[in-house]
Amino acid sequence: MNHIRTGLTSVTFRKKEIDEIVDLARQAHLDGIEWGGDIHVPAGDVQAALHAARATADAGLSVLSYGSYFHGDEGEDFAPVLECAKALGAPMIRIWAGRFPYEECSCEEFSRCVAAFQKAANMAAKEGITIGFEYHRGTLTQTCGGADALLNAVARENVSCYWQPNPDISLEEQLLEIDTLLPRLSTVHVFYWTGKNVPHPLSEGLPLWEQYVKHLDKTGAPRALILEFVEGDSPEAFLRDAATLRQFLGLVNGKE
Repeated sequence: MNHIRTGLTSVTFRKKEIDEIVDLARQAHLDGIEWGGDIHVPAGDVQAALHAARATADAGLSVLSYGSYFHGDEGEDFAPVLECAKALGAPMIRIWAGRFPYEECSCEEFSRCVAAFQKAANMAAKEGITIGFEYHRGTLTQTCGGADALLNAVARENVSCYWQPNPDISLEEQLLEIDTLLPRLSTVHVFYWTGKNVPHPLSEGLPLWEQYVKHLDKTGAPRALILEFVEGDSPEAFLRDAATLRQFLGLVNGKE
């Protein structure tokens, strides 16, 4: 599984500064960072993006993606998002798939979102950057059916989808999501929650993650597994979860 890269999403520690985020990722021996667009690198703040890019590179890490909060709202400007992604040197921009589940979205709203996402994808493609839809409840990607419909409608080669476990559905349903999206699944947010979004140490969720990774690895395509949400939002919990992730991937890869 040398094609799997590991990382930290900066939104895990919204109260920490850029340099503190970098230091934690370095201590955890991860490959890189997904920089969030809400606190650390707001859309249009090129200086923050350059700071994050320099700090990341100086620590021997990679910028895995730019975690934007672009939703494709009516009149929303993608240019500041793209500007920051370029300054970061991010190969991918994560965007949000609207504000309604596919099953509750009108045909008119869906079509409008698709047009906004196509425009964003076209702009990103000119810069050699890919787009990845956040896989999240309350959006068009709440279900694999919605995500599949959205990806088919946007129909751009540089557009893919994230995935993360939904604690409200069964393991069988989660694995079906992975299998359905796999050809266009680029990035995974890693955490272990139980019902009502209760966080637990990643080690307690290894039986589930063993199944997730088995399905994720069916094609052998390169992907990033990015840690997000740790118990108590504590650095100690993060470092513990990062060690769990590295050891787990090492065992899967036959290195340990």
